[in-house]
Amino acid sequence: MANSYISLYVHYVFSTKNRLPLIRPETQNRLWSYMGGIARKKKMKALSIGGTQDHAHILLSLPSGITISKAIQLIKGNSSKWMNDNFGDTREFKWQEGYGAFSVNISIVKDTIRYIERQAEHHRHKTFQEEYIQFLKKHGIEYDERYVWD
Repeated sequence: MANSYISLYVHYVFSTKNRLPLIRPETQNRLWSYMGGIARKKKMKALSIGGTQDHAHILLSLPSGITISKAIQLIKGNSSKWMNDNFGDTREFKWQEGYGAFSVNISIVKDTIRYIERQAEHHRHKTFQEEYIQFLKKHGIEYDERYVWD
């Protein structure tokens, strides 16, 4: 084949350091937009970005030259710097070190976008920790809960 054609959708889930509620409601939309801008600049396509005060969800379409880990490293690193530069207060903004990355079939991309857009509503009934463990189980990922949250 002369060309490479890639369809790779990844749903990332990650929280603020220690799940502190550092993403204020009045700054959320600006942060999500900024993260989308990082993705665009790095040739990724952000289909949806959302979350709550203590975590974020991003659905990205990745190009062939960017690995799953590099994509989230770019977004988390640049967005935490931007948060500190623009909204710094008495606590330094940091994302947790780890993340969840879950493959998304093209047939459920629209459902995933809807899920991300409805985070505030969703978290009236379920904590971030419950949600994250549910993702790990749904995707058959083995884990030791002693090490999930540190």
